[in-house]
Amino acid sequence: MKKIMLIGVLMLVTLVAAACGNSKPSQLSIPVQPFEYINQDEEEVSLADLKGKVWIADFVFTRCITVCPTMTANMAELQQRLSDAGLEATLVSFSVDPERDEPAALKSYLGKFDANFTNWHALTGYSFEDIKSFVLQSFKAPIAMDIAADQVIHGTSFYLIDQSGTVVAKYDGNMDPPYDKILKDVKSLLK
Repeated sequence: MKKIMLIGVLMLVTLVAAACGNSKPSQLSIPVQPFEYINQDEEEVSLADLKGKVWIADFVFTRCITVCPTMTANMAELQQRLSDAGLEATLVSFSVDPERDEPAALKSYLGKFDANFTNWHALTGYSFEDIKSFVLQSFKAPIAMDIAADQVIHGTSFYLIDQSGTVVAKYDGNMDPPYDKILKDVKSLLK
């Protein structure tokens, strides 16, 4: 009986210590794999370039007829809210249809949503197989081609990545993004 009580007390102490400790988001802990891709301005952007920065990633493509327009509008809203709050975070949208999403197409697409390209990169310059593997390894999210509909099936999350290049949280990026929670989490990483 004493042993069970001791285990219970230790578990409670551990939970309290975890709750009272670091307020940084810790929903996930997935290291982003190294990458070197090109953005909408045909400039190389790598994981090393993002080192030391807080960034938010999503996955879209310009010919998408379902979730991408809403996600991109939501990312543009997030960009504005981050700016209004004075929070420095970089946005990174990875194309999941890289063979068709040339830099100019990505720039035009994001431009429709009033994207500010000073801190928003739309990346391409890799094969579909490369991005499929990268997304699975770095974000634990599958993507697949839907040949019948000529579309790409992909997740609708926004991912928060810390200064070390580790995915620490994910949020709904499509239906109801929790903007306040994202801002709070970004702010906690910037402390």
